[in-house]
Amino acid sequence: MAKPHLEPGTVLDGFLIGELVHQGGMARLWSVSKPGIDVPLLMKAPILAEGEDPAAIVSFEMEQMIVPRLSGVHVPKFFAAGDFAVHPYIVVERIAGTSLYARLPELPLPYEEVAEIGVAVAVALEDIHRQHVIHLDVKPSNILFRPSGEAVLVDYGLSRHMQLPDLMQEEFRLPYGTAPYMAPEQLLGVRHDPRSDLFALGVLLYFFSTGRRPFGESARIAGMKRRLWRDPVPPRRLRQDYPPWLQEAVLRCLEVEPAWRYPTAAQLAFELSHRGQMKLTARSERTKRDSFWTVQKRRFNPDLKKDWTRRAAATPLPSAPIIVVALDLSEEAKSINDALREVAARSLVTLPSARLACVNVLKQHYIKIDTTLDDQGHNKHVNQLVALQHWAQPLNAGAGQITYHVFEALDPASAILAYASQNRADQILIGARQSSLMRSILGSVSAKVASEAECTVTIVRPPRQRIAQAADASPAQEKESADVQPARPRTIEPVT
Repeated sequence: MAKPHLEPGTVLDGFLIGELVHQGGMARLWSVSKPGIDVPLLMKAPILAEGEDPAAIVSFEMEQMIVPRLSGVHVPKFFAAGDFAVHPYIVVERIAGTSLYARLPELPLPYEEVAEIGVAVAVALEDIHRQHVIHLDVKPSNILFRPSGEAVLVDYGLSRHMQLPDLMQEEFRLPYGTAPYMAPEQLLGVRHDPRSDLFALGVLLYFFSTGRRPFGESARIAGMKRRLWRDPVPPRRLRQDYPPWLQEAVLRCLEVEPAWRYPTAAQLAFELSHRGQMKLTARSERTKRDSFWTVQKRRFNPDLKKDWTRRAAATPLPSAPIIVVALDLSEEAKSINDALREVAARSLVTLPSARLACVNVLKQHYIKIDTTLDDQGHNKHVNQLVALQHWAQPLNAGAGQITYHVFEALDPASAILAYASQNRADQILIGARQSSLMRSILGSVSAKVASEAECTVTIVRPPRQRIAQAADASPAQEKESADVQPARPRTIEPVT
């Protein structure tokens, strides 16, 4: 089915597309309306054109999972979402106010106003944290204010819901976020600490009260990682009239170690609301950065990094394994995929807490130039994503129990192995095709996965292959073949 092209006047699922409100790097925002809904609406749709970053698709998946689960005045009200099979979108209320981004030409703002902004944003963060969501992209353009004064947090494409799969971390090794606002632990791949949002809020408060960003504008990983050991210039060195209470709050938010920051956004809001009673420490009077030796000690101290990494990696329980199902979505593999579905269904019955990660690899060419669109102009990544969802539909798994991942790689086996290793999978289910000249020369994907995987590998053969092999068998062999279950797997344990 051809995907509709969004433009003013287009009708999609009953929503009339109006003006283009904003075009970002990964998505567009459209003004929309629908009969029966009397509030202003916005439709967010990912950009699926040639050459677009697959992270845009995964990020949009995350937003579609998270936004419907949020409620309250600090988030935009959710109205509808569109399936990737037709056209992906999210429709939410259009907040009447403007974002903090519009205030940048006015910086630095008065200290009292900065504190009021800090209180409002901290209250909003506390609200979404209580709903199990960490925003992970707090910045001026993602903060709006209602006419009634409440801060509203928007754009949840990089967020983490603690009760849902974290697709961004599973599929991408590089940290995603807005460089000046990313917390040190985010640069190391830690995405589960709500205090990362407090660090970003500290960056915003520093910027809005001094007119300078504490860690500069660098978007290079090497430059960004300096914040793992280098503290910012104290605001009182930049502005002599800087209030000690505001410096205390800002520098505490910007501590390298999350444990040294405010434990919750609610406590930060309380401190800024009662600044006359704030307990001041040596932070409040500092005018110099940490000494050279202090910085070097922090830079070459591996304990903090090890601790963050250890806390980021949760060991899966035996009763709740992560099972990677590697699927070839070509037409020739249909019988194999049917057999894989049978084995996956049995796994879900015997291990109801198991998590299935359905993966597919878009094989790239060594010489030929690869494109992101097929002959009909459809995004290949989205096509495979929809096919994976269609494959898993008969499993009737619980919400969040199955996730879908599409990779691009020259070597499919290596991509599957890397994904399983990075996500500490307990088992890989993969199909094996019939023997062929190509397989005998180049080797099979399943053979490489079985020989190199760090976890248990179950190789599944399609029933038709066994029936064909039994066609010339003796009567006794024929009876034995007839008793074989349709999708009997061969399991290979890792060598220890």
